Amino acid sequence: MRTRSRIAARRSVAARTAVRPKQPAPVVKWAGGKTKLLGELTSRAPASYRRYFEPFLGGAALFFRLCPQNAVLTDRNADLINMYRCVAWHVEGVIRRLRTHRDNHSEQHFYATRSRWNERKGRQSDVDRAAMFVYLNKTCYNGLWRVNKKGLFNVPMGRYTDPPICDAASLRAASKVLQRAELKQSGYEYVADRAGAHDFVYFDPPYQPVSETASFTSYTAGDFGEDDQRELARVARNLARAGCAVMVSNSDTPFIRELYQGFDVATVECNRQINSRASARGAVREVIITANCSATP
Repeated sequence: MRTRSRIAARRSVAARTAVRPKQPAPVVKWAGGKTKLLGELTSRAPASYRRYFEPFLGGAALFFRLCPQNAVLTDRNADLINMYRCVAWHVEGVIRRLRTHRDNHSEQHFYATRSRWNERKGRQSDVDRAAMFVYLNKTCYNGLWRVNKKGLFNVPMGRYTDPPICDAASLRAASKVLQRAELKQSGYEYVADRAGAHDFVYFDPPYQPVSETASFTSYTAGDFGEDDQRELARVARNLARAGCAVMVSNSDTPFIRELYQGFDVATVECNRQINSRASARGAVREVIITANCSATP
């Protein structure tokens, strides 16, 4: 009888495990993504908040880890926002198209898709564009999404033996949490007009370069320079004064530390692997800047 009870108990555990929903995770790789810093970020996040705001959305690692009930997610990259909207509301269509890309993946298919993406050849729906975005991101060199000043994606194919082009379970898990968010193609200024007391705002802008040759901000056709960093710091300060919990990630430079005087500034190290130059990959010092966040590391 004991043996039968043990077998029944194991089957019960296995059944619960089999139906357990998958934890949402980033849909795309993104330069400066925060997956490796999630422990540092979540330990400094407020214990509770009304709404979650994340401009500079990128790979949205913190959003997928927190899974907030009410979120406003923005990014200047219109193609990135379109991809998230399609994953949210048309995930099965995205999955079907990604399976086709997976089955046809080759050097010829990659460059034909890249050309079709840039030249918008043929009829392309939003779902078509979303699937191409994910496919190119998963198969391009080092996961580096980069566009030139004309807005054309120009990264060559990466050297992967079996890239994860279509993870249907992960896409469906992401879809469920994205449906709870407002997704808008916009700069961070949109947050300044919407966020208020008891909201949580996480800014992850293009980082201040640590040297004259280290700059990489080409996720869109624009740039993010020192004046933009100053204006962002001003917005963050105003939001903190209005009662928002504010968190900012950036490089550890004297310029950034000066901009955020009066905030709590913590230094962390992160191993960066997505960069156009191999010499720039590896452990780098970054800062996590917070105000009005009740949780402490």
